[in-house]
Amino acid sequence: MDTIEGNISIVEPDELVARAIAIKPSLRARQRETECNRRVSDETVAELKAAGLYKVIQPARYGGYELDLWTFARCASEIGAGCGSTGWVYATAAQHQWQIGMFDDQAQAEVWADTPEAISASSYSPGGTAVEVDGGYRISGKWLYCSGVLNADWMILGAKIAKDFESEPYTQGYILVPKTEYQVEDNWDVVGLIGTGSSDVIINDLFVPSHRMLTLNEALSGKPPGAAVNGHELWRIPFFAAISLCLCAPAMGMAQGALETYRDAIGVRKTRGAALSQPQSMAEFPTIQVRVAEASAAIDSAKMLVRRDCQEIMKTMAEGRELSLNQRARNKGDLSFAVKMARGAVDLLYESVGGAGLSNDSNTQRYWRDVNSASKHISMNWDMCSTLYGRVLLGLPSGTAQF
Repeated sequence: MDTIEGNISIVEPDELVARAIAIKPSLRARQRETECNRRVSDETVAELKAAGLYKVIQPARYGGYELDLWTFARCASEIGAGCGSTGWVYATAAQHQWQIGMFDDQAQAEVWADTPEAISASSYSPGGTAVEVDGGYRISGKWLYCSGVLNADWMILGAKIAKDFESEPYTQGYILVPKTEYQVEDNWDVVGLIGTGSSDVIINDLFVPSHRMLTLNEALSGKPPGAAVNGHELWRIPFFAAISLCLCAPAMGMAQGALETYRDAIGVRKTRGAALSQPQSMAEFPTIQVRVAEASAAIDSAKMLVRRDCQEIMKTMAEGRELSLNQRARNKGDLSFAVKMARGAVDLLYESVGGAGLSNDSNTQRYWRDVNSASKHISMNWDMCSTLYGRVLLGLPSGTAQF
């Protein structure tokens, strides 16, 4: 397949993260607009592409930087600190570049050979059944919560797989579908992450060629079809062992953004005063100082936890080893716990914003709604992830959890 690997320049991790940080002010300035439009703007996506941020874990053969999971998480966190919705849409699309690198080389070429900056959205829960036919599959269905679908060139959709139209599905996988071949149902009307445009996708009797199917077994194997042409250790990582990072990283960023905007507001804010008192600097209140300190410590703790796990995954892959059951369960639990700490940090801050924090112009309240919404995702739900981790720690069967 034709690739563009020879034209790639090397970008250091810190440089790419610095580019994400540089974009934060413009993203923060567009927060209200993004929310009102219920989608990330084309202008913002172009800005992210110009900075090379979607290339962070994209195959080098198609212009990517093939960096590491922690660099990706740092970039996604900084974008999330600029705008929660934008961070969510960026992180999912950027990590999809890694997943597309698992597909057969022919599928990768269809996505990137002529359009190396193409990005995708996804809905992983099987919304339809792919029936095997000559050369591929026929599929119909409806897929929910397709974050970033209005910015995407392709969709990655979960599907059950059946031998024929009369048979029950025997496995499942993920199909790649270009935007010309699905319909978007504009039905995203929510209280948080409003700007993600996570509407539904509908497909009616579409033929999908076999090379655009990645089976679940292939995705989890550590040796998917794409690993034959993408030799970096990124493509030895089992799919479930890393995919939830694209949800955790922007949530940590939302907490960081809330802390930054809260500090900015509190630093100049004074109480109005009462009948028997004079206006006072809010920053001088010990209770405010405690909240800021505790929130900052919680956010730092979340990031350190995720950094350790990301670096350990990359080290394990580089050494040619497999992740153990305990590692995978711990990492899944850690991602969820990091989001729990991020949400708790923002809750601490938001409890003391006063009336000013209720305004729709307040970025802090938007981060509060966004991080609370992010924590509701099933893959970040602490009730589910903690019981999985606890079962494994206690030597019990892990059950059907995806990790």
